[in-house]
Amino acid sequence: MKSPYHAWIAAIRIARRDAWRAKGRSALVLAMIALPIVGVSAADLTLRSAELSPRQAVTRQIGAADARLRDSGMGMPVYQDREGGNFTPVGGYDAYDPAKEADPRALTAALPAGAEYLKDSTAHAKIRTKYGLLDTELREIDAANPLVEGMITVKRGRLPVEAGEVLATTAFLEESGFFVGSEFRARGSNTWYRIVGAYELPSELKKTEVLAPPGTLLTPLDKALRDAGVPGVVAEDTYLVKVGGDGFTWNMVKEANAKSVVVASRAVRLHPPADADVPYLAQQKELGYYVPDDGLPVTELAVLATVVGLAMLEICLLAGPAFAVGARRSRRQLGLVGANGGDRRHIRAVVLSGGLVIGAASAVSGTVIGVALTVGLRPVLEESLGKRFGGFEFRPLEILGIALLAVVTGLLAAVAPAVTASRQTVLASLTGRRGVRRANRVLPVIGLLALGLGAAIALYGTASRMGATVVAGGSALAELGIVALTPVLVGLFGRLGRWLPLSPRLALRDAVRNRGRTAPAVAAVLAAVAGTVAVATYAHSSELQARHDYVAELPEGAGVVALQESGRHKDVPAVREALNRELPVAVRADVDYISVGKAGCETYSTDDGCGRAEIIQPKDQRCPLYEAKNGPASFSPEQARELRMDWRCRMNRHATRHDTVVADEKLLTVLAVTDPGAVSALKAGKAVSFDKRNVKDDKVTLRLISNKEALGREPGVDPPGEDKVFPVHQAPDTAEGYGIALVLPPAAARNAGLSTLPFGSYFTLDGKATSEQRQRLEGRIDQIGVEAPVTVEAGYQGQDGIAMTALTLFAGLVTIGAAGIATGLAQADAEADLKTLAAVGAAPRVRRTLSGFQCGVVALMGVVLGTLAGILPAVGLRLVQRREQAHLLETAGGPDDVLYVPIALPWETFGALLVLVPLGAALLAALVTRSGGALARRAAA
Repeated sequence: MKSPYHAWIAAIRIARRDAWRAKGRSALVLAMIALPIVGVSAADLTLRSAELSPRQAVTRQIGAADARLRDSGMGMPVYQDREGGNFTPVGGYDAYDPAKEADPRALTAALPAGAEYLKDSTAHAKIRTKYGLLDTELREIDAANPLVEGMITVKRGRLPVEAGEVLATTAFLEESGFFVGSEFRARGSNTWYRIVGAYELPSELKKTEVLAPPGTLLTPLDKALRDAGVPGVVAEDTYLVKVGGDGFTWNMVKEANAKSVVVASRAVRLHPPADADVPYLAQQKELGYYVPDDGLPVTELAVLATVVGLAMLEICLLAGPAFAVGARRSRRQLGLVGANGGDRRHIRAVVLSGGLVIGAASAVSGTVIGVALTVGLRPVLEESLGKRFGGFEFRPLEILGIALLAVVTGLLAAVAPAVTASRQTVLASLTGRRGVRRANRVLPVIGLLALGLGAAIALYGTASRMGATVVAGGSALAELGIVALTPVLVGLFGRLGRWLPLSPRLALRDAVRNRGRTAPAVAAVLAAVAGTVAVATYAHSSELQARHDYVAELPEGAGVVALQESGRHKDVPAVREALNRELPVAVRADVDYISVGKAGCETYSTDDGCGRAEIIQPKDQRCPLYEAKNGPASFSPEQARELRMDWRCRMNRHATRHDTVVADEKLLTVLAVTDPGAVSALKAGKAVSFDKRNVKDDKVTLRLISNKEALGREPGVDPPGEDKVFPVHQAPDTAEGYGIALVLPPAAARNAGLSTLPFGSYFTLDGKATSEQRQRLEGRIDQIGVEAPVTVEAGYQGQDGIAMTALTLFAGLVTIGAAGIATGLAQADAEADLKTLAAVGAAPRVRRTLSGFQCGVVALMGVVLGTLAGILPAVGLRLVQRREQAHLLETAGGPDDVLYVPIALPWETFGALLVLVPLGAALLAALVTRSGGALARRAAA
């Protein structure tokens, strides 16, 4: 060969011809390498196309306007970021007074003089659909105004031009069952609206929204709701503004901020000011809240590089034996290359060219298919992401890098077979002799060092600040060490052969004698199984922890139905009736809340004249941590830690809308309270307390306060109000109130002159409610027209295990594939032995049985080693979590908190991997192997 160039050209031609001849093997390797390339190239094109340019993003937000102005609601000057998405009061939230009302005219006052502007009003309401009620955003804007261009895209129909006509998003039509031409009405209103067109919001495809001309939707609905005695529609107004010239500049934005108005400006987005000119950033840095956006963090880059490296290793381990099969079956051809003057470099070049040809073909096919899939599935991808692409963003360098990854992977997979083939003598290659090769003594030492170092790094990671990252890196290094040790470990498995029957003993002996083809397949199985075992062990341990930490909202089998809307208390009796009619209710406890102020006031209503009833704890029974002026910051860490263990600082683990309820003794039955004294107290008209911090001298104090008086109060300062003192029975510590702190009997509430309103019922069931019964109840509540979810405590519900099943199946497929490749190589090597067995009278099934055991042996060795390797990262990550949990409990734990971070092995998954997967691989290999073979004379030894 004249030069290295001509040598490589010839080698590539030979490799291309061999690849074309062995189409099945080439297609298998090509698919293994190309599939990840398809996914990565498609993901790259999708993510890049989904990224909007600043001009596209601002157009979708404000249309053709120069800016969008909205009230911050702070009632004081604010600082904002460049985009207008985040803002904070000038001076921080310490300077913010929530009791101060915002000026309703601040927004209109900030509109520049002489500017063109368009009002955009939004609110939320329930729309009656074909299926029930759908929470929908209602919008009023003149869609025909040029300023709206780019914000919405009309898909079909026309724009609304008069009262009673609306546009609806395609998402709304899909979820409601309506279509263009349908009519609907909002709950609480008798006015019907006709859908005259469908549109979409390019960056919010899944948003359910209805758009109407100004003054035709929100105002009539608000009036109808208020006339019915329920809270009206709360609309949020913004303004699209067109000022011309240089647009809405940063100085104009800061002027609007001084009036408590936040601005999203086109000019600022396209030409952003420097950091030094943004007061918001300066204040965030001063307060310690600023986190710079430096792109992908170093930790995530390290994890990404590790994942990519392990994926390439897995592909190389799977594809390597396939190249070895090709090299073994072409050894006569390679011998002829040597016989005609070629040296070891040329032999290596021929085998490496096989990897180069397959890698290049994988790169081209993978990227082409990935790009084609992205282009063809663009609508599906956009719907999945929830926004339209700004256009196809094809970055050649990134796609070229992805393609190069495939070429490199193909070359790396062919390295070991190339080296092995080049070490065969010409005579051995031409005569078919296997030759004898000494085992590599350096690789096991490197593997042992890598295993020890990786385990040490993982162990260090359990105590490091970068715990999870260090554990992952150390585990990856340890896994690479086990991969390097695989030939030695395969040899150790061979010692088990003396106790095995003939066929499995032959299979194990053959695997041990030919470690060059066995080790890569075992390593490939090892890598796949290790990942599955790591995830399964971690998930199983986390599942046990979640089961232990689960906090039931009610006793198991008990339930509650409660209104989630304001002003709908008149519908509670109908809901209770529906509950009794549709479910097998054993005990129903009706509960009311205390209404303070004018008739119909909700507990947390901000309407004038409304208030709430609040339990006043005795000062000596309050938690000092939250009574100090600066809260926990008023104490040293040691003092705060000690106080958190105080019984007065016990946290309530349950969340309820009303901690004080009015009910009879049936509520205690539902809550599984067996204290006879509590039941007797309620029957006698005496209150029952579930929190001993509220009780002193057998009495509890309720204070009727104004909601506005409660806003902005300092810690330790009680709001003014009228006190109501009740005699009370304190339930024992073993009794759980599930968020309810105080139960007042109806007679005590009436005697104290308290007004009550119904809000729901607690109940127990006679048996279990079927799905049909639940659906009928929800349908009847929907007919009533209220939002009243029904919850029945079913205890801890674990994960469905689909992810674990999928991982196990993936590991099984990889195991079968790798073992199958190794079996094919073994058959190529052992053809002479099989013919000899046939010649001496072995039954035809011996060939099939031997093939099955060869595949099963490889699979079993890989699964065993992978199981052992996968436990390390899972244990390391759980130890990191145990350390973090212990630190959290030490710094912020309460008297009821217990450290529980178990490490448990998923024996079911282990059983499936250790028994079913090798058995399935063996049976599959036996079934697909031909039992007969032609007799032939053995090659001369």
